[in-house]
Amino acid sequence: MAEGRKIIAENRKARFDYFIEETYECGLALEGTEVKSVKNGSISFPDSFAEIQNGEVWVKNFHISEYAFSSIFNHNPDRPKKLLLKRDEIKRLTRKVDEKGYTLIPIDFYLKNGRVKMTLGVCKGKKQYDKRATIKDRDINRELQREFSKNLRG
Repeated sequence: MAEGRKIIAENRKARFDYFIEETYECGLALEGTEVKSVKNGSISFPDSFAEIQNGEVWVKNFHISEYAFSSIFNHNPDRPKKLLLKRDEIKRLTRKVDEKGYTLIPIDFYLKNGRVKMTLGVCKGKKQYDKRATIKDRDINRELQREFSKNLRG
């Protein structure tokens, strides 16, 4: 784990449902109470995705709960959040997403030197047989680990 990096949430379902081709680190344009809620871990993003609109990248279906200790000036929990990326990265993402079958999925959220960051993955969906192969590989690796640890103990 890199120094100054604290993982807030991870999207394990994305790793199971998609092949992750590339990843990008990007910042989020958040309001004040949103930052406090994210630092508390009050986020939900199982069905979230990113879209490119007018040269900007937006995350949809990303829910940040309202901050409990704020005043009446709280944020809208379901508003689309803007991602902060460089222009050439956005162009690269646009070309990749225009290909058939690719989509942008949030992989994880973390704090890096006090700032909220997100790992955005360029993903291609898995078929059902690919998911079964993933489960089979995971079970085989788990069984090998058990055998190895049993042999080490004697």
